Amino acid sequence: MYRMDFERIETMETGEINYDTLQERLVRNKGRPAILNVNIGTTVKGAVDDLDKVLEILDSAGYREEEFYIHCDGALFGLMIPFVKQAPMVTFKKPIGSVSVSGHKFIGCPMPCGVVMTRMKHIKVLSSDIEYLNSRDATIMGSRNGHAAIYMWYTLTKKGYGGMRKDVEKCLRNALVLKNMLEKAGVKCMLNELSSTVVFERPTEETFIRKWQLACQGDIAHVVVMPNVDINKLQIFVAELIASRAREAVQAAKQVALAAKEIEDCDYEFTASSSDSEM
Repeated sequence: MYRMDFERIETMETGEINYDTLQERLVRNKGRPAILNVNIGTTVKGAVDDLDKVLEILDSAGYREEEFYIHCDGALFGLMIPFVKQAPMVTFKKPIGSVSVSGHKFIGCPMPCGVVMTRMKHIKVLSSDIEYLNSRDATIMGSRNGHAAIYMWYTLTKKGYGGMRKDVEKCLRNALVLKNMLEKAGVKCMLNELSSTVVFERPTEETFIRKWQLACQGDIAHVVVMPNVDINKLQIFVAELIASRAREAVQAAKQVALAAKEIEDCDYEFTASSSDSEM
């Protein structure tokens, strides 16, 4: 879109950026400024890139602070990570350019919305004076939804620091419960250490996928455990998933039996025909 050269950096199995590849590409492009997107919770696997490690790689590759720009994409986990003790600190005390979070995900705003936080020097470049408003507009689109801002303010104010921390702890705890339940049921699954996104084998029954509105990619699906998800809902989900897998297994077994029966019938007809011709 911006007619800029880009490098696609592969990820590890967890969904986290491959740091070896990142370093190799930075060294290869030394002398050219770098714009990096650091994920604070990837869409599918909920992986969190290590910001400190990325900064170390930039330093070892010879990039000065004025030669790179880092955007931290925290759409979902950006509002959760401050309450996770072992998580890497995302702060403007480090040489990052911007951070974004969504209001309609963890907070639960009824309309899609988000917040972008950046340094004042970048805001000054984009902002402009609006004469008829007698104010300075610092938005990218030139306008914004006031209701979304009010909703986010109200939710954050009502819950407070303690309420947000409690919601985060519940999400992480229930995500671990879901992972353990799936493993006990024989379903292959994965849960990143700093995530509430449980990844598992994609169900083969489309009606089950549609009922639970599962987000699927290739051969995997995921469940993002949010504050409104309790243990009872997780139990129902796992029970229905097991039932779905059982139905699909029975159907697959029937197909094998039908195929074998067709072969058996063909062999019988062939044998019978051969006997008739000999007579």
